[in-house]
Amino acid sequence: MLEACVLATVFVGFIGIIFKHNLLMKIISMDVMSTGVIAYYTVIASRLGFGTPILNPENDVQYADPVPQAVILTAIVIGFSIQALMLVGAMKLAHDNPTLETDRIEQDNTP
Repeated sequence: MLEACVLATVFVGFIGIIFKHNLLMKIISMDVMSTGVIAYYTVIASRLGFGTPILNPENDVQYADPVPQAVILTAIVIGFSIQALMLVGAMKLAHDNPTLETDRIEQDNTP
């Protein structure tokens, strides 16, 4: 059930990117989709019976692989920087054009 909710989040973000005409809404939809993908990997990586990867000689349990956690943390940082870059691009377009509607921007900038 949780996997279905996470995949629905990815799908909602994807639909927003396709069908929204406002550039800001497209950026927000991409963030929703990115959040869904990160949540999907988190759901897959969380399994019962595995402990945190902290070495403890007194406690003999199986440890979760720390590499997916590091990859997801890197994905969060890269996603944040891409979102910041897209917002700067949107600010530049808003400065040059009076709107953020993609149809009007294409219409005004097509020779």
